[in-house]
Amino acid sequence: MNISAISKIKLEGREFYIKRDDLIDPYLAGNKYRKLYKLLKTPKNKLNKIISYGGTQSNAMLAIAAMCKSKGWEFDYYTKPQSATQKTLDIGNYFHSIEMGMNHIEIDATLYRDYIATLFLNINADEFIVHQGGAVSEAREGIEVLADEIRSASIGVRSVATPSGTGTTALFLALALKEFRVYTTPCIGDVAYLREQMQALNEIPENLIILEPKKKYHFAKPYKEFLEMHKKLIDAGVEFDLLYAPSMWEALLNQTKESLLYVHSGGVSGNENMLTRYRKKGFI
Repeated sequence: MNISAISKIKLEGREFYIKRDDLIDPYLAGNKYRKLYKLLKTPKNKLNKIISYGGTQSNAMLAIAAMCKSKGWEFDYYTKPQSATQKTLDIGNYFHSIEMGMNHIEIDATLYRDYIATLFLNINADEFIVHQGGAVSEAREGIEVLADEIRSASIGVRSVATPSGTGTTALFLALALKEFRVYTTPCIGDVAYLREQMQALNEIPENLIILEPKKKYHFAKPYKEFLEMHKKLIDAGVEFDLLYAPSMWEALLNQTKESLLYVHSGGVSGNENMLTRYRKKGFI
């Protein structure tokens, strides 16, 4: 079991503790390590293939590819059709996932949703499907391990923060840390969408506080304010991802005041690709 360290940064005059889950592994790190914890403990001979679906910038995709390579499992990943440019890039999560043996299967956009639904009807005993973003009930075990690590650290804070895609990490963390306040913010969709995703897994506990973003952000779209926040965090001493972290930090700085622990959800391997997009936009 890998126990991540806790470091401290100062940002805009405030001190924050950082749970360095990003340092667990170059590819299989952050909240994806926690979500896949149960599968990581699964003996190699119990499964033959992992199936998942989503976008080609996904951190979960890369983490699953790394896990399957280490286990000797096949990995089938379904997406909507991708651009020719995406397929020729030699940087980013998609490139690294293909290098690690991922089978990429494209499905026509009009058929995509129905096709994904059929995957769950044709699953074999030696196969396992990981929902988009790792949003599965099996993720709870790994996040409970994370909660135990936070509690055992005894750093004196009673507030924790982590950004949300599907909300799986924030939800299970709040359920496991009932004596803590857990902050999150939606990085995909809005608050209503995030609540819907969480409620599909469990009732939302009272200690889970969803902070409203200052405006509606489109996932993976370059924003000047995200780049500025990214630079501030690097100057403070820690690199965070460009997809989820900037929105979470903006919400924390403007809507909270207490000392808290930020769970670094990893994903920095995708920054190279995102920075290329920022350059094309003329932001760099």
